[in-house]
Amino acid sequence: MSDKQLLHLVFGGELVDLDGTEFRDLDAIDIVGIFPDYQSAYKAWKARSQASVDNAHMRYFIAHLHRLLEPTEPKS
Repeated sequence: MSDKQLLHLVFGGELVDLDGTEFRDLDAIDIVGIFPDYQSAYKAWKARSQASVDNAHMRYFIAHLHRLLEPTEPKS
């Protein structure tokens, strides 16, 4: 493999408050998946976000797992 894996996690759920990031029900968090690069994570994030557009409290996030695994790596 020529490109280095930069793992990203896409997840979401219904928030308690539109201005915060506290989830209403931790058991109902939707784990979309882990992706090998930001581009594929963004595509999955966008699809899930658009599918839940009718629920204003539903939010999806992209977590940069590679930054947690190797915190000294340059940000991307």
